[in-house]
Amino acid sequence: MLRGAISAISALALAGVSVAAQAAPQPVSRTAAATEESESLTTTGWILVVAGGILLIWGIIELTDDDDDPESP
Repeated sequence: MLRGAISAISALALAGVSVAAQAAPQPVSRTAAATEESESLTTTGWILVVAGGILLIWGIIELTDDDDDPESP
């Protein structure tokens, strides 16, 4: 009985939160702030892309490498 009441109360609370969030006043839209050294941010992104590509190629080579197979005499 107590479990059913707790479940019903929590379901009503979850439904009420979404309704209350929609009724809340929306904040004023913010303008984008200029970032200093924005070029260094894009450089860092390219470095991560290149490093990821190298790791992907290395992983494919390691998975397809047949050096671990035993050789018969």
